[in-house]
Amino acid sequence: MSGKRTAILLAVVFVAYAVLLGWRGVLLIGTGEPVAIVLGIAVLVIPLLGAYLVWRELQFGRQTEVLARELEASGGLPVDDLPRRPSGRIDRAAADEAFGKYKAEAEAAPDDWRVWFRLSTAYDAAGDRKRARATMRAAISQHDKTS
Repeated sequence: MSGKRTAILLAVVFVAYAVLLGWRGVLLIGTGEPVAIVLGIAVLVIPLLGAYLVWRELQFGRQTEVLARELEASGGLPVDDLPRRPSGRIDRAAADEAFGKYKAEAEAAPDDWRVWFRLSTAYDAAGDRKRARATMRAAISQHDKTS
């Protein structure tokens, strides 16, 4: 199953969960008892917070896809030619070597979203998802400034 389909499926499952949880919150509020009302309000906050987080992640994915298509159209998308282990994971030493190249590019042109995008893919290949996401957010921010 593709990543996009998985994200849509999980979003639909979340909506069903949020509706059921929200309904429970409404039922608790409807009892009229102070403790149940407070609990009901707290239960209603959970789906709202979850909806915001799901929306934010879907936006992140959409924006990343837009940047990838634009970079691919200009021929600047990094080629995935790093050697892999039998498990399918990228060889760590090769990923670290490629990372150095992309990091130098980002330091040389900090206002270019393209280098941040490529650096993000290098972080991801090196197994550092947290920095990969932060760097992709920087690429999206730079892209939005130039658009």
